[in-house]
Amino acid sequence: MTVLADKFCLKLESPTVADFLTLRSRVGWGDLDANLAENSLNNSLFHVNIRHENQLVGMGRVVGDGAMYFYIQDVIVDPSYQKMGIGAALMDQIEDYLSDATNQGSTIGLLAAQGKEAFYSRYGYTQRPNSSLGHGMCKFI
Repeated sequence: MTVLADKFCLKLESPTVADFLTLRSRVGWGDLDANLAENSLNNSLFHVNIRHENQLVGMGRVVGDGAMYFYIQDVIVDPSYQKMGIGAALMDQIEDYLSDATNQGSTIGLLAAQGKEAFYSRYGYTQRPNSSLGHGMCKFI
């Protein structure tokens, strides 16, 4: 457990399903079935969360196969707590995990929310398309 500042606490553990769903709602990511959320959280490779006075205000996780492919997922900061360094603290922990977990030939991916590309560029992530990579794509069910 690490204390970021007075009353902020960083932990390398999964949030509760209820806290995860509440935080997703606060950033406008819509409703999600609790069982689906629980299965997803349980199958993650890595979790980090930040609480303020015991309320979840930020989280991030890594999903993937644990060998070749790693995806940074659900880096979420409560809008009331944005621009306070919480996102950077989450990404620092994620990057520390990835530096130990990945090997030559591994790929780390993420889908940046609109307008957040510059934040991830600070960590060495490249926007697509570019001269060597096409558009990233996704399908929502």
